[in-house]
Amino acid sequence: MIRKLLLAIGITSMTMTASACNTVKGLGRDIESVGEAGDDLTNLEAPEKVERKV
Repeated sequence: MIRKLLLAIGITSMTMTASACNTVKGLGRDIESVGEAGDDLTNLEAPEKVERKV
């Protein structure tokens, strides 16, 4: 009985660990894409200023 319980707990913990790694990996990709988008925005050339005639 105890052996089956330990086996079930072990399998459950391994499954949760594997899914947590996958989640963290996805989160890392999301953060990286946000950073790259920010870099793209900051690397754009500023439009020339148009002088207004008053």
